[in-house]
Amino acid sequence: MIVATAGHIDHGKSTLVKALSGVDTDRLPEERARGISIDLGFAYLTLAETPTIGFVDVPGHERFVRNMLAGVCGIDYVMLVVAADDGVMPQTIEHLSIVNLLGVQAGVAVLTKVDRVSTERVAEVRQQVRACLNDTNLAGIDIVECSAMTQSGFPELRNRLAYAARELHPKKLEGQSFRFAIDRSFSIVGSGTVVTGTVFAHQVRVGDRLTISPAGISVRVRGIHKNSVAVTEARVGERCALNIVGVSTADCGRGNWLVAPTLHAPTTRLDVSLTVLSTETHGLAHWTQVHLHVGTTEVVAHVSIRRGGTLAFGATGHAQLVLSHAIACLSGDRFIVRDQSAQRTLGGGTVLDPFARQRVRQKPLRDTELAALSHTEPRAALAAMLSCHTDTGFDADQFGRSLNITQTELSAMLKQLNARVIAKEPTYVQLNEAHKKLTERILIEVQRHHRLEPQAAGINLKELRQRSAPHMKATVFLSLLKSLAVEKQIVILGAVIALTSHQSTANSSDQLMWQKIQPALMTAGFKALTAEALAQSVGLKTLVLSELLHRKVKEGELYRVRSERFFTRANIIELSKLAKQLALANPEQTFIAAQFRDIVGVNRMLAIEILEVLDRLGITQRVGDARKLFKSIESVFGPQ
Repeated sequence: MIVATAGHIDHGKSTLVKALSGVDTDRLPEERARGISIDLGFAYLTLAETPTIGFVDVPGHERFVRNMLAGVCGIDYVMLVVAADDGVMPQTIEHLSIVNLLGVQAGVAVLTKVDRVSTERVAEVRQQVRACLNDTNLAGIDIVECSAMTQSGFPELRNRLAYAARELHPKKLEGQSFRFAIDRSFSIVGSGTVVTGTVFAHQVRVGDRLTISPAGISVRVRGIHKNSVAVTEARVGERCALNIVGVSTADCGRGNWLVAPTLHAPTTRLDVSLTVLSTETHGLAHWTQVHLHVGTTEVVAHVSIRRGGTLAFGATGHAQLVLSHAIACLSGDRFIVRDQSAQRTLGGGTVLDPFARQRVRQKPLRDTELAALSHTEPRAALAAMLSCHTDTGFDADQFGRSLNITQTELSAMLKQLNARVIAKEPTYVQLNEAHKKLTERILIEVQRHHRLEPQAAGINLKELRQRSAPHMKATVFLSLLKSLAVEKQIVILGAVIALTSHQSTANSSDQLMWQKIQPALMTAGFKALTAEALAQSVGLKTLVLSELLHRKVKEGELYRVRSERFFTRANIIELSKLAKQLALANPEQTFIAAQFRDIVGVNRMLAIEILEVLDRLGITQRVGDARKLFKSIESVFGPQ
């Protein structure tokens, strides 16, 4: 069990920890000279038949709240310390607000220095403390009176801590990947880099390969110490020191995480549930600059509130935090926000989506997603997410990473919830019943197209998606169609989809004309031909040929540019590949029309007309005078 102290400066927090553990947590010379805690201090208490209790002693001075915040992340229990002579003070209130916002559910209030005051004063302070605890997660916790001078109250306090440690519900070990919040790094001669902190999830063993996040530095665990004793592993809910190889102390200090490689995913936008303290005099306005504290990390952020609104004091609502630089963070992490000068705690809450999108087009759907991610139990969150994505499916890989769920655990949950994988890389999932309905809708649309246009080879892939699953990602839809093709329910003919039983009723004259003009179109290549030029080259009437060409455009066999030139599907695919080649050759992954003109070998006007076609298809997207890749070639044209 990890226990943190909380309370005003000079109320006896460090003295209390020393009396319990025998360790002076004020390790810095400046702390001992000034007689106040500046940084975090650590100690352990081992009692008979009781799990080891780890203490995090935090500074009480208002100037060092940032250090206090780094110490209270991941704790199980709090000792709220109030001196009987001073009573409740400003940092008592702020520290209590912080542990409440962080969701700490268990603790004890300790009245120190009771030997210095009268019985009446002790009773008065008890009343103050009880009043402060009301309306918090710690309402109703026990209050113990202690004196470091007389040692009164310490047997009772030890008993309460021992009982809490024995009754603490073991944290889940399986189904998650390792995650460790670093609060200190230093170097030891002969050993190298050592980091200390709290294990947030799973376990670590000697020899494990991990990643420093958000920096992305790969390291290996050389050794593990708990309570100054070398061990082979450390588990969730424990404090430990890890001797790691592959990084300097400068690159793995406080604010970093040590995680399993699969969890390394830096982010700069968080969708959160945010509560503004009721003690604030006004609400939190849109784009307010704050200091965000999550884990042991501190970063400057802006609070984005939908429609530029305000979150009233005492209220809880959804907001997006836009960070000044990337951090490591996951769903369910608790956080604190302080004002721009880092002098006052404004509020805090829970991270819902650590990989938030910048723009949200479907706001009602996004509200439903955030409500789903608000579930504290992962299986309930997964069930809710599946329910609000019946038509589209959703990215299970990102969901699993966000909530730190292993692939094995996620697969088991999906099976329990009657869901299936509909696409891979990334993995998209959908409820079986929803998948069945979508499949039926797709087949009905293909059959309908065959009935209305029996002469056509099939329905264009893009048109089919717009009719049957307009909000589903193109790559996911294509993957779904491939599975139907494997089941022999449909056939995929490039960008055309047909039922396996369909026989085109195209007339013989059309087929003969198409056979004549195909070689001419292929010979023309990227320069293409107009209907008139094509008719002359094959000896056909322009009007008759033009009608065929436009039917082929509708079917997706040909593509027309502004100057009425026609390109084959194969030509457009090759032109798309050239655009991709240009983009990937540039560090910014963009290219301009002149570069495309040169690589294709056509005049500027035709190059621009071709790029306009690629823009309409979604292969490229115009950004100012340049273009960038937008969709994959396969998602537009089908399997190559």
